[in-house]
Amino acid sequence: MRYQGKTVVVTGVGREGQVGEALARAFAAEGASLVIVDRLANEVEARARALRPLLAPGARLDAHGCDLTDGVAVSRVAQAVAARGPVDAVVCAAGGFATSGPVAESDTTVLQKMVTINLTTAFVTTRHFLPLLRPTRGALLYFASAAVLPGASVAEMSAYGASKSGVLALMQAVAEEERASGVRANAVAPVSVRTGDNVRAMGDAGAYVERESVADVALFLCSAAARNVTGQVLRLA
Repeated sequence: MRYQGKTVVVTGVGREGQVGEALARAFAAEGASLVIVDRLANEVEARARALRPLLAPGARLDAHGCDLTDGVAVSRVAQAVAARGPVDAVVCAAGGFATSGPVAESDTTVLQKMVTINLTTAFVTTRHFLPLLRPTRGALLYFASAAVLPGASVAEMSAYGASKSGVLALMQAVAEEERASGVRANAVAPVSVRTGDNVRAMGDAGAYVERESVADVALFLCSAAARNVTGQVLRLA
């Protein structure tokens, strides 16, 4: 098992049927100890109860309800995690999607929401967990979107696109700044992922990326096999 004896932090592991849940399951299957974080304590505890039976012998799982935009709250979680030992990977999977319509007709509150849940959560998580990754020369993984890559269309979802472009800029900054420390930063940029929310909004048909496919890529990028991969964006389609 690739992650036996290692600790992985995954944010956005609250609701059933989302990407974060599939990520946590995949890392558990590979032997990792997990720290899962989401905004609502009751939701993240429910996911923890479902995930604990999947853990390998000797692995553990800690669950934290935390507002990931609150630096003080995230700092407390990071301190609690540091008390249990080093961290090998942090996966910033918290986020969400909303259309904002044509820019000329858009509601700026949608921009504020998208930046908050997609970019601010990733930035604050990075700020407080980076020190825990340096001793292990660990990995950070971010979630962008295929919609913000060259040649894609971002019409009528400029707020979402702006927030995910910001995530890519954050990833590049961390990759450059942490090169000497050995901490790696990469991003995945999927098209629509088959999540509970997306299926309810758009139906079951269509060109989805499966959650398990996203998890497979995350397992690679956070592993020793990708030790020389940093500053990269991988499109998933």
